[in-house]
Amino acid sequence: MAKFVMLSTLGPDGHARLRENPERLREVNADVEAMGVKVLEQYALLGQYDFLNILEAPDEKTMARVATTLSARGTLRTLTLTAIEVDDYIELMGGGVGNP
Repeated sequence: MAKFVMLSTLGPDGHARLRENPERLREVNADVEAMGVKVLEQYALLGQYDFLNILEAPDEKTMARVATTLSARGTLRTLTLTAIEVDDYIELMGGGVGNP
């Protein structure tokens, strides 16, 4: 399973919904998991983004479906990045420059 980092920014409607019902975060996580993506970790942020989610999905297509579905609700915008574990990255690099 591939890992992804999703940064999200709430719009005015998203802020209003969370103010009225903070448990909405857990409901959205259940929606995400119903689409085949596991929420590994979730953090509320201060700054440019409101939330950081670390997710596990079978592939990029599944993750794209989740990101598009969430954004289509109109309450948030997302930025989704593929995450590669450092040990896997080192192995991919095969020992560095000049080493095949």
